[in-house]
Amino acid sequence: MTAPISSLIRRAPVQIDRADSILDAARRMADERVSSILLTQGDQLFGLVTDRDLRTRVLAAGVDPARPVADIATLAPLTLQKHQSIFEAMVLMARQNIHHVPVLDGTRVAGMVTATDLNQQQSTSAVYLTGDIYRQPDLAGLVACSLRVKDLQSSLAKAETSAYSTGIIMTSVTDAFTVRLIQLAEQQLGPAPVDYCWVAAGSQARMEQTARSDQDNCLVLSDDYRPAQHGEYFRAFSKFVCDGLDACGYVHCPGEMMAMTDQWRQPRSRWNAYFAEWTDQPEPMALMLTCVFFDLRAVHGHAELLHGLRRDMLQRTKGNSLFLAHMVVNALKHRPPLGLFGQIAVTRGGEHRGTIDLKHNGIVPIVDLARNYALAGGLDAVNTQDRLAASAQSGEVSAQAARDLGDALEFISALRIAHQTRQIAAGQAPDNFLRLDELSSFERGTLKDAFGVVQQMQAVLGQRYYGGRG
Repeated sequence: MTAPISSLIRRAPVQIDRADSILDAARRMADERVSSILLTQGDQLFGLVTDRDLRTRVLAAGVDPARPVADIATLAPLTLQKHQSIFEAMVLMARQNIHHVPVLDGTRVAGMVTATDLNQQQSTSAVYLTGDIYRQPDLAGLVACSLRVKDLQSSLAKAETSAYSTGIIMTSVTDAFTVRLIQLAEQQLGPAPVDYCWVAAGSQARMEQTARSDQDNCLVLSDDYRPAQHGEYFRAFSKFVCDGLDACGYVHCPGEMMAMTDQWRQPRSRWNAYFAEWTDQPEPMALMLTCVFFDLRAVHGHAELLHGLRRDMLQRTKGNSLFLAHMVVNALKHRPPLGLFGQIAVTRGGEHRGTIDLKHNGIVPIVDLARNYALAGGLDAVNTQDRLAASAQSGEVSAQAARDLGDALEFISALRIAHQTRQIAAGQAPDNFLRLDELSSFERGTLKDAFGVVQQMQAVLGQRYYGGRG
């Protein structure tokens, strides 16, 4: 997964001049036995033609094969540099639903990598799963695809993929389900009457999902939106998508923080008012909503509706010591499960007696710390590891502390994924509740150290805002 993409290149790139004919390109592809050909102009990449282009843009469309191949090419295709990782190639293909990526060495074409090449790597079934998702004609087909999500997480665990990479891969699949449901909704209801942006919140926004995830999302509408004219369309549209996600295993949010809820389906100006109210009057409910809706990422639609909103939001939070102090109090409610003498403390009663909650007592405290650093610094990163790196670079936290928290997050998240993988193999529903007897002595010691890092950084953050600085 971390090897350079250049390691998958098996041959010199097959190229043709952009001025050559479609027929020349088809013959060259047949002679070279390749499924794609690169169009060049001098030494510069100009475009890409695939077998599918020849079928759909030439044969099916009745295009004269004597015309220039540039007429049917994908111009300025997405590319990767040869030093980028196999993981980055897999994510690009999965998120963009593409199967051919030109590889560059600077501006020079170095070769081509296809989904077939990536299939030799165990974790790349994500590429084919997302491809299948986009081909489904209805909800029933998507539900059938969703049955493979748990197997994907298991294959990633067996391939010893990092928790960071696993989160990005699994979330890319969630994005694919979301986008395809949006496409099906528009097929059924017609095109949207005004611009919108479907926005992921929470763990989907941070790209940190596992096979056990509910849905958090919202809809940012253009300020051209008029409830009387457009309300019914977007009500039906959002319900179709949210109910579809629920059917695919991404269960409805227990707190109803979803686009199908009227409150979270609003024009941009109303969202701007929400964030202004939450930062100016940080009462308990506002702080709870902040933890969900300050982690946002555009999934489909007009992304600029969200980008401007996030920019305004971060300007409000940067250096806002009163708001940040309230956020710290809220964040410190989630504590790592360490007892008085630094030993791991398990839950004493209830349904999950004798376990530790890896999500709420392990991962969430680190997510909260990173969010506070990002909001304090006005940093645009959303993924927790990316936030820690950006916070270290900006000086919000020391580089050593950021590395320690990042390592703690990776270790706890990996334990969570391994625990869920064992449950999936046993035919059980995956959850976040780990019994300590599932761990080796070494893992228990490392987990205790990880919790200690979190506890220490929580104390530092509390001192920062309640020790005279905030």
